[in-house]
Parts: sequence; structure tokens; C-alpha cells
Amino acid sequence: MKNFIILAAMVFGLFACTPDNSKQQAENVELVKNYVAAVENLDFEAMGNFLDEDYLGIGPSYGDSIRKKEAVENWKWSTENLYEKIQYKRSRFAPVTIPDGDNMGEWVGTWAELNIVYKDDIGSVNVLANTNYLIENGKIKRSITFYNEADVLRQLGYKIVPAEYTGE
Repeated sequence: MKNFIILAAMVFGLFACTPDNSKQQAENVELVKNYVAAVENLDFEAMGNFLDEDYLGIGPSYGDSIRKKEAVENWKWSTENLYEKIQYKRSRFAPVTIPDGDNMGEWVGTWAELNIVYKDDIGSVNVLANTNYLIENGKIKRSITFYNEADVLRQLGYKIVPAEYTGE
């Protein structure tokens, strides 16, 4: 019984000393949901408003990165020239606090199933995507996106063949 009381006191002390940031995490999730809605609705002004002035987007490929101005311009170009529609069929959001290190901060991780319809009867694809958003001062400071680009190309009918087999 004595051990139980000591253990209970330690657990209570741990929770009493841990800051409750659930309200902030809920606000961060809502911010990301609103950004996703702006992307889906092709609302470029809103998209830009959700991004921090020092925003950095990373991915999906190794070495890809983009800043705020270019990110919004890229979305505009893609929807004017490439995409007919982007639909988030399913999304899950999870707030995560990273307490230390290079990626310290308040993050929101998203897992989504997207349906992208291309213009000019190019076709449509279903994409499983993961994006992690760093939130600072009510803005998206950084995002890291992962999805299988080769699968997108495969769904559009491309064949990926090593150069050694094509004679190049």
C-alpha cells in the first residue's frame, strides 16, 4: 500500500508539472484543417494567409524546398495548368510536441487520401500523403510532405524503366 501511495503521488506530481497545451494543440489542428480547406477550395489568398512569412515547404522529393511566395505561385500555376480538382477524401490530424532538437516545436501531422483530377483528360490519381506542419505564432512555419511520386506516374500510365534497358 505504501508503494501505491508513493507511485500515485509521483504520477500526480508528474501531471501537475506538465503544462497543459491541449488548447494550443486544438488551435493548431484547426489552423491546419483550415489551410487544407483553402488548398482544396483553391483559395490562394487564404493559403498565403496561413503561411508564415519565413515559411519553408520541404518535399516530397529529397532536396525539394519552396518558400511562401513560390508555394502560393506554384499552387496557382498547378491549378491553372495541371489540376482540375484536388479532393481530400480522408484526413487525420495529430498534434505533436517535439521538446528539443532541430525540429523542436508544436507540430500537426496529417495523413490524407487525396484524389487529384488532371486537366485535359490526362487522368486522375489517388495519393496517400503525409504532411507535418510546424506551427509558430498562429502560422505554418514549415511543412514536410511525403508521398509516392512514382505511384502517381504509374497511375497516369507512365512506365518507369531503368536507362540500361532503354539504350540511353
